[in-house]
Amino acid sequence: MTDEQKAAHIKAVVTAEGQRLREAYPILKSQDAIGAAILAFSWAGILACGWAYYVGLLSAWLCIPLVAILASLTHELEHDLIHWMYFKKKPWAHHTMMALVWLARPTTINPWARRKLHFNHHKFSGQHNDLEERAITNGERWGFKRLLMTGDNVMSVSLRMGKVPANKRLKLFLTAAAGYFPLGWVQIGIWYDFLGFHALNGVAAVAGTSIGWPAWVLAVMQVVNFLTVAWIAPNVLRSFCLHFVSSNMHYFGDVEPDNEMQQCQVLNTWWMTPFHLFCFNFGSTHAIHHFVVKEPFYIRQMTAPVAHRVMREMGVRFNDIGTFGRANRWAQA
Repeated sequence: MTDEQKAAHIKAVVTAEGQRLREAYPILKSQDAIGAAILAFSWAGILACGWAYYVGLLSAWLCIPLVAILASLTHELEHDLIHWMYFKKKPWAHHTMMALVWLARPTTINPWARRKLHFNHHKFSGQHNDLEERAITNGERWGFKRLLMTGDNVMSVSLRMGKVPANKRLKLFLTAAAGYFPLGWVQIGIWYDFLGFHALNGVAAVAGTSIGWPAWVLAVMQVVNFLTVAWIAPNVLRSFCLHFVSSNMHYFGDVEPDNEMQQCQVLNTWWMTPFHLFCFNFGSTHAIHHFVVKEPFYIRQMTAPVAHRVMREMGVRFNDIGTFGRANRWAQA
């Protein structure tokens, strides 16, 4: 079988399994309602965690991971929305969902702008013009620089400026700034204020002194501290885990154009579990999406056993850990 024939076989088997599940569980046919219910559940959980932290019923160390898990659901919803899987015939509901999933995740770019990038990703997956994957460090050599870029949007843009021709740097900066406006700007402001304030206090404490902050600064920092724990830090954690998994399960740089067999691996080794907890099992199921694009994320979770079996039979790679040392290249030599 050619790679094209193998990919077609995987698509046929996975699509048939999705249809079988819908016949066995008719509720799965109510796709719009399911998407709206997941969004409502996610936001209810996020608000409840924020309230519990505010009144002292939940510690920061528990609030952050719980909100990160809930926010990971909204990321999956956004991905489905980008592919028009919910409320395609009701634009007001569709765009309301888009706004709410973005509000839950201020570390991401405007989802309407991301739609164009994501369709480009499917068209050119693994190629040098796959801007979505390049933005999250796919194709970079692993090291401290990539680690910083994986977890911080500001670092992701600023640390790649040296590779950009001087006459194109301003355009890159303005494009990134526009993509993150306005929520990303709010997120960056809160996050860096939080880090800077506590870093300065830490340095002062080590030096055996303290900083006499004005009362208004302390009042502002109370708000910043709350928003960081209940909103920003969970998404920094979630984004890092998602980018770490996604950038290493996608191949890059030497992938044959339009060859779906070379675009992704299944990355579900046991030690990826902590990362998968905050990106909804992305490494295990996202490769399925490259074969069957129009299945919502919860269906992919359900079809995964069948999908993994046929993908193994057809030669899709599983847990190719060597990609970490190959800058995500397909060739194993």
